Amino acid sequence: MINYPFADLELARRLERTEGLANAEFVVARKKAFPDWNAEWTEVAGTYAMFDGPSSPCTQTFGLGMFQELTAEHMDRLELFFQQRGAAVFHEVCPMADQSAFSLLNERGYKPIEFSNALYRPISADLRLDAPRNEQVHVRLIRDDEVNLWAETQVEGWSEFPEAVDFLREVGKVRAASKSLSFIAELDGKPIATGALSIAEGVALLAGASTIPSARKQGAQLALLENRLRYAATQGCTIGMMVTLPGSGSQRNAERHGFRVAYTRTKWQLQGGPQ
Repeated sequence: MINYPFADLELARRLERTEGLANAEFVVARKKAFPDWNAEWTEVAGTYAMFDGPSSPCTQTFGLGMFQELTAEHMDRLELFFQQRGAAVFHEVCPMADQSAFSLLNERGYKPIEFSNALYRPISADLRLDAPRNEQVHVRLIRDDEVNLWAETQVEGWSEFPEAVDFLREVGKVRAASKSLSFIAELDGKPIATGALSIAEGVALLAGASTIPSARKQGAQLALLENRLRYAATQGCTIGMMVTLPGSGSQRNAERHGFRVAYTRTKWQLQGGPQ
């Protein structure tokens, strides 16, 4: 039987800080890989604010109101950070945030635009997921000279979304300068799937899942999931985390493998600025 910690404020703070740190590290790596990009991040009242370009999904905050009461001055500073860079203002907000966050969001003209579920499960170095596995699938960390291989495999996995190709190729270059960990799954010696891992606060944040169309339903993502969680446990992590759209196939798959919904977050957008 899995012993789950309570989905309380303490856990929520760990999860939110982990994702905030992962995104801040992405921005730092973006600056290294693309010096002219002007990527930056800042911290205000425990809230991590990231700018990765006006249209980047990374351009937003994490942890709003999670670590202390917010004031109008705090919100002024956060909004100015984005507005000075020509970006819309987005906050990804946990329902366990201090009430001051929700009061200020309403007072200042924000509207909710999106929801996401933060899921978690305890992990250990001997973790075994309860599902049939393909023993022919091999998972490993990529070598330093395989960043482009990882990126192209990920791009092929998202080939049905051609609008994302350029962004994903850029992500591959950013990962070359990042502290995040990139994993690849191989079948018969050929790369077929990718996964990424960020570690902070004793939490393993999973992302970067992609499988090439011709190799789907062969156990690659199961192998990547299990191996990343095991690896993270050897690095001192006790909790695995992922973020999904509510009710999505990704959420169902996560719950099949022992993940539980810790809470549902709301993304808020300031009205009247860049869209």
